[in-house]
Amino acid sequence: MKILLDTHAFLWAMSGSNRLSKKAKEAYLDNANKLFFSAVSYWEIGIKISIGKLELANNWKDIIDKEINNNGIKWLDLKKEHVQGIINLEFHHRDPFDRLLIAQAKYEQMSIITVDKQIEKYDVTTIW
Repeated sequence: MKILLDTHAFLWAMSGSNRLSKKAKEAYLDNANKLFFSAVSYWEIGIKISIGKLELANNWKDIIDKEINNNGIKWLDLKKEHVQGIINLEFHHRDPFDRLLIAQAKYEQMSIITVDKQIEKYDVTTIW
């Protein structure tokens, strides 16, 4: 299964947080799954750090790179088709980062690990 990691899910998995459900942790650790981390999430992390909504260690970029490499997570670039996919999304969710992640998941036929209940209103499989 191809799985896109919502930003919070990636950060929680990276930090070993117990906020991820058992099902989400199992999906994250299952080598049969192909995990993806989006450029959109990296952008969101950068924005939130810059406005003071998120605090990470000074070497956060290295920590993220290490997590991606150690867990075989694939980088998902933002494509024009992903952005175009936003046009047809209903407005269940107004967060631009989440809307991009939803459009990416739909276009790439991926499930999403997330705790955001708004995302399940879209035609995309969520893993809680």
